[in-house]
Amino acid sequence: MIYLLIVAVLVTVFVLAIHIGFKAPRVIETRDPGDHGMVFRQVSVPIRRGKALFGWYLEASDASDAPSVVVLHGWGANAEIMLPVAQPLYDAGMNVLLIDARNHGQSPWDGHSAMPKFAKDAGAAVDWLYANTQTSKVALLGHSVGAAAVLLEASRRDDIAGVISIASFAHPEWLMQRWLQRLRMPAKLIKLVLRYIEMLIGHKFDDIAPMETIKAVSGPVLLVHGDADKAVPVSDFEAIKANMAGKDQSLLIAGAHHGSIDKIEEHGHEMVAFLRAAGL
Repeated sequence: MIYLLIVAVLVTVFVLAIHIGFKAPRVIETRDPGDHGMVFRQVSVPIRRGKALFGWYLEASDASDAPSVVVLHGWGANAEIMLPVAQPLYDAGMNVLLIDARNHGQSPWDGHSAMPKFAKDAGAAVDWLYANTQTSKVALLGHSVGAAAVLLEASRRDDIAGVISIASFAHPEWLMQRWLQRLRMPAKLIKLVLRYIEMLIGHKFDDIAPMETIKAVSGPVLLVHGDADKAVPVSDFEAIKANMAGKDQSLLIAGAHHGSIDKIEEHGHEMVAFLRAAGL
């Protein structure tokens, strides 16, 4: 009986440690698009159980049927962090919808955070645009975990005109192995943690890995990465790029780190050119 109790306690501690260790920090916005000279309105994007994501809708001034871009941040970030990337899209006459993923920014709590949930949030934003605006086409742009998520969502639907994936990891197992190895966790325990996370999120890592999902994306993809990224090495960029079937484009930015949104903004004209070529 005592042995079973000890095992139960150890299992409970193990599970709690995983949930606490992988909990996304919540950062609330302190500035909005108006501080960058962009006209916007706050919107609510329904997800499930009466909950809705916080969002900013930046409407193009030229035409009501202008194309739109959903912009999705990464782990522990929020919509404000992505404003520099949204600026060139807005200036080019596109509608832009920035959202806070669930459990992030000003969006509600909804259980554990995971990349597939980010993907669902991107999909909810696309659905909101088609239902509430006269937009002609919708593209997706994501950073980090959000970059992996937009590839996953685009692989599941045929109404996405284009995808810009910035600083995506190639495979979730590679990403978590790197992080857990830095904690000097034993290999056998790492394997146990990874299998538990697969069970928790309800997906096999191989099925949601960007290097795999990109194969099923029907529209064009622009893959963007910084050559100084230490969080997600360039080898991940190369692994995804190897499965891009030749028709897609890639951009490796000199001196850009994982969170170098400012350096990425400097290449806004290239992102706009890619979206124009995609029909937006």
